[in-house]
Amino acid sequence: MLFNSFAFIGLLLITMIVYYIPKLSKYQVGILIVSSLIFYAWNDAPLVALLLTSAGINILTSYFIGTNKTKKRKLVAWIGVSSNLLALAFFKYAGLISLTFFKDNSIGDFLVTIPLPIGISFFTFQGISLVVDVYKENHFDNDKIISKSLAVHAKNTLFFISFFPQLVAGPIVKAHEFLPQIKTKLFKDINWEKSFREIVLGYFFKMVVADNLKDFTYWIAYPYFEGRDSFSLITMLFGFSCQIYADFAGYSLIAIGIARLFGYNLNENFNFPYISSSFKEFWKRWHISLSSFLQEYLYIPLGGNKKGKYRTYVNLIITMVLGGLWHGAALSYAVWGAFHGFALAIERFFISKNKQQTQKIPVRIFKTLFVFSTVSLAWLLFKLPEFSHVVEYLKCIALNSKKAPSLGLILSIMIFSTPVILHHLYYIYISNYEGRIIHKIKFAFYGMLLFLILTNSGIPGSFIYFQF
Repeated sequence: MLFNSFAFIGLLLITMIVYYIPKLSKYQVGILIVSSLIFYAWNDAPLVALLLTSAGINILTSYFIGTNKTKKRKLVAWIGVSSNLLALAFFKYAGLISLTFFKDNSIGDFLVTIPLPIGISFFTFQGISLVVDVYKENHFDNDKIISKSLAVHAKNTLFFISFFPQLVAGPIVKAHEFLPQIKTKLFKDINWEKSFREIVLGYFFKMVVADNLKDFTYWIAYPYFEGRDSFSLITMLFGFSCQIYADFAGYSLIAIGIARLFGYNLNENFNFPYISSSFKEFWKRWHISLSSFLQEYLYIPLGGNKKGKYRTYVNLIITMVLGGLWHGAALSYAVWGAFHGFALAIERFFISKNKQQTQKIPVRIFKTLFVFSTVSLAWLLFKLPEFSHVVEYLKCIALNSKKAPSLGLILSIMIFSTPVILHHLYYIYISNYEGRIIHKIKFAFYGMLLFLILTNSGIPGSFIYFQF
């Protein structure tokens, strides 16, 4: 069920009305669970069984860990984490496993038919965070968060894992961030203005920017790009960089705004990433929920930066390669992760050699353009999961310089990419000035966005991160 569908709008309105009926306030969690299951089952009802199975494993393991002090807690924690990873591996990498180990036999034929459940990467990570947080008890006291009643714990855990605004594409929510928020919510406490701004901006990015850009970046697909000139190929990469930001940041904003309508605060997932002047800064601003998850539950357990500088470089690369493979079972995703891992390691090496980093504006602008350009180039690995097609695309950029540029394509991409550029320039403005002028016209601004959503939306398409 797409956020930009009438079915979703109907589900949202009905859920809100029932959710805030005073006499039903004690059933609020249950109401959201039912709506979440309807949301997930809308396009492929049988996959709800997978969601419930995943939730069941995490319910039982976390309950045992949270209510027992025996040495078996560690074993059960390992079982819980391993079960989540095995489920993710089975459904996400079944095709790769069949081609590697069971090619041309009945097992392989079966494995390639296994569907990729929407959102499995997100809700399995949330399950892992629950098991690990309860086991380590670093962030909250289990006695206060994990109910002695298995039924209550099951209800809260199923709610945490299935909460529909962020169920299928994040932001990834950690147990210690979400579980303490579970309590009765009141209609009068809704932050309407903030929710409205997040939802409107999110829909604008998705429906006006991303959905229009997709019709022009479509030509990046193989073999269509082979007939394009070099400048158009580069422009399409720039357009896809803006598209993937608008698409994913738009989804995150909608999810955060809708969650706020029900009284739940989700952490921001994007913080103007394309103004980053380093790869480290980029990963503090891009898909923040994933990067913080990988840091907390993978990089730090590997040793982080506590086991010497060379081990730190290795840990960075391992973390990013696994982060790349989290996106999909293809060589391109592994290369994308390795690219960012090596970029972070090399950057860290030179920063350690040169402690005094200049902050002069021309240098920062150059570094920002460099990071943006290389990040945009790496997005090609997302658009073309076949690595051979990526190599061919780069060859075409080098060899097609004499072909006539597609001026209509280039102009269209620049027009629909402009909001992403202005969005980042706005951040720079408010970072250096008080922004009083913009504050005074903000309601007119959001009114204009609503007008553009109604009049200039592209053909609706799935969110890019649904495939992950």
